[in-house]
Amino acid sequence: MVLTHTTGHTYSHPFPTVTLAYFLRYSSPQLNPFATHVLSTDTISSRVDPDTQRIHTTRIHLKKSRLPKAIYKLLPRSMTGGSRDKASYILETSVVDIKEGWMKTESRNLNFTGVLSVIERQQFSVPSEADRGLNASRNETDVRTSVVFRSRLGEKLRGRLGQAHEDGWLTGFIGGWGAKSIQRSIETVASSKSMDQLGRSRDGMRLVLERIRNNGVIGVLETLRTERQMRMV
Repeated sequence: MVLTHTTGHTYSHPFPTVTLAYFLRYSSPQLNPFATHVLSTDTISSRVDPDTQRIHTTRIHLKKSRLPKAIYKLLPRSMTGGSRDKASYILETSVVDIKEGWMKTESRNLNFTGVLSVIERQQFSVPSEADRGLNASRNETDVRTSVVFRSRLGEKLRGRLGQAHEDGWLTGFIGGWGAKSIQRSIETVASSKSMDQLGRSRDGMRLVLERIRNNGVIGVLETLRTERQMRMV
């Protein structure tokens, strides 16, 4: 089963500012209080392609899991990575072309993939005159977001329960409901939570953008540096 959602949005800020806000959005809960679900962020690699001058970056975020609590409790430890902590590692890759005015990003979960796989892709771009007519503004940035959900929990549980006949009530429950129904339910619940989170993510981006506009890039970076120094004391 696969469930896909696609949305569009426009930020009233120039493309370079939006890309900066994207990379700063998880830097501090004081800068972005809508990102309290992000526990940590680490940059794995960042490089500039010498031929295209495009910036390629790979990061890993540790976030509170979107997995529904009721489903999570049903899972054996082997399916949750041996941990009961509701946290998920997210791999984020991005490519930025400042000269052409676009950025492509992809985020996907690294654990719980046998239960629920979530892949989010975004494309940021400077609006063209063809898209917006003669009034197209260079101080706006369009964003197109697609999120794909896929669950294989039904097959996973069927396989495990087939080897565990002593759990007859649960076997009957899974068999009666059906693998596809289980998968569809997980995808629907996760989709609903993710769409709500996308709204909060846009609110967080707007807040970061406003703070960059009001305090300037140097002011925001100085605030982040001061916060890091205080945490290290």
